[in-house]
Order: sequence, then structure tokens, then C-alpha cells
Amino acid sequence: MVLVLSGVLQEEAPPDTRTLFHNHPVYKDSASQLLAIPTKVVGPVGLLYVQQRELAVTIPHDKNVNILGSDDATTCIIVVLRHSGSGAVAVAHLDGAGTDEGVMNVIHRVQELALGYPEGHLELQLIRSLVVFSDSHNYSEGLFHSIMHSFHKQLVEIDLTLACVGELNTTIRGGIHWPILYGVGVNVKTGELFPATFPDKGPDQALRGARHLTGGQQILDVYDCQLGLLRIGPFNYDPLRGVDLWLEQTDDFILQHLSTAPEVEPPHFVMQVRATLKYIQDHPFPAVTVFRDNRPHYYRRDENSGTWVPIRY
Repeated sequence: MVLVLSGVLQEEAPPDTRTLFHNHPVYKDSASQLLAIPTKVVGPVGLLYVQQRELAVTIPHDKNVNILGSDDATTCIIVVLRHSGSGAVAVAHLDGAGTDEGVMNVIHRVQELALGYPEGHLELQLIRSLVVFSDSHNYSEGLFHSIMHSFHKQLVEIDLTLACVGELNTTIRGGIHWPILYGVGVNVKTGELFPATFPDKGPDQALRGARHLTGGQQILDVYDCQLGLLRIGPFNYDPLRGVDLWLEQTDDFILQHLSTAPEVEPPHFVMQVRATLKYIQDHPFPAVTVFRDNRPHYYRRDENSGTWVPIRY
């Protein structure tokens, strides 16, 4: 019994979003406040972007990262966990793979960075796009319950302060249910959460996408805030059968077959998937051609440009 809703310790996690909003209408107000904030287009300077099946954690006095963020969430859930005393904050982009382990790692990393701060508690914020009846594959509502259950069974109190999910983050256009908000950024200095899009999604985008497109289940921690290093890999994936054939298909075919919500994907979705498929085609065995000697790809913030540049470490 460690999940706190509306300030009250819960005996069980909410089974779905409608039950949550019915029993705790305060979440409607906090979601409305977030949605009323104009969406910011965030550039690469000072940004640490978290891709699908990744997490990153940092602290307010990190001189390399000003904003943690993630977007392109349709049936996924963006998780933000912050310790109110230390300001240590995590962002994770979860899609149903590795949920329990990912939640445990997010909590552990934030608690680790909050050591030495006698005051403060863990605050959880969730952002997800599609409401269940608009999601033809029923991924979203099941994912919400899975994440709630994973947090609820942890041995620490966690205060859910925002749930901008389901019907609260859905609008109807042309008879189709669309997300209102696809992504968020977090100001790591203040903890402020705001709607955001990120044209630059960081280095090794195709490589990072290849891992989950080929079935990688782990939620990878991609940042060491003590060293200021963005770390990708090492990991391997199995060669994708028929990748040549996939690349020959039309954009619409790729959209319909490789998206969980093809009607509402952002315009760049197919372009990103094609780049990822091409990467898999060029590197069918990344353990051999990409992560030589089992070494990660490391990136450090360049002081002049403010962007991530590769280094040997």
C-alpha cells in the first residue's frame, strides 16, 4: 500500500483511468493546467532526449542538462518521477516492455541521487495520449494499469501528482481520437513540467530505435549525471527477417503495420522507421560492427555548441 492518490494512501492501484478520474477528480484539474500551457519547441542545446524503452535521471545542478524530455507518445506512457527534496528527476518512455524492471530502476536511481536529503518525497507524473476506446489495439489502458501496479507494489510511498492520460489528453478530429499532447519536457532546475516537441532527438537515433524495433525488452538507463555522459549500449539484436522487403514497401504500408496507432502518428514517423530499418540492414549484428570490443557509445556535452559530441572513454 504505497501509492498515494489525492493525498490518501491506497490499498490497491486504480484499475483504469476512468476509475481514477471518477474517484479522484483533482487529476482532471492538474491535467487541464498542463494542457493549458503552450507547447514549446525545444532545441538540442541543454536537452537530454529519452527515446522509447529508455530512462534518464539527473539532478538540478547538472551543468550539462537543462531539460529532460520525450515525445511521440501515442499508446506509450511518459513517466516522470521527482524527489521533492533533492530535485532529482527521472524521465522514462514506457511501452509495455520491461515495465516492472523499468519502474524499479527509475525509483532506485532517483532515490540514489536523493541520498542525504532528509526531507522530501517521490512525486509521480504520467503523460499518455490515446484514450482506450480510440486505441484499436487496447495497448494504452492495459499499460496504464501495469505501470500503476508496478509503482504500487514498491516498498516506498509514491505520490501521483499528475495523470494527463486517456480521455483527458484526447480530442476528436474528423471522427478520429487524437492525442492533444504528444510529449513533455522537464526543467531539471525547477521541476517544471511543460508540453514540448523535440525536433532533435539526440545522437544514435536509428541505433536506439533498432533495439526496440527488433524486440529488445529492457528499459535502458542512458545517462550518467555524475560524469555528464550520454551512454548508448552496448547491446545486440537479432537480424530482422525481411528487412530488405520492408524497405521496399510504401509509406502507408509501413505506417499501418509498424505503428500501434497509425491514424495519429506524427508526420515524421515513417521517415524515422525507414532510417531505423536501413540501420538494421547495414548493421545486422551490432555487437560486431557497432559496439566493437563491447564498448558503449559515449557522448559529452560540447561547451561551445551545447550539443552531444562523441568521445572515447
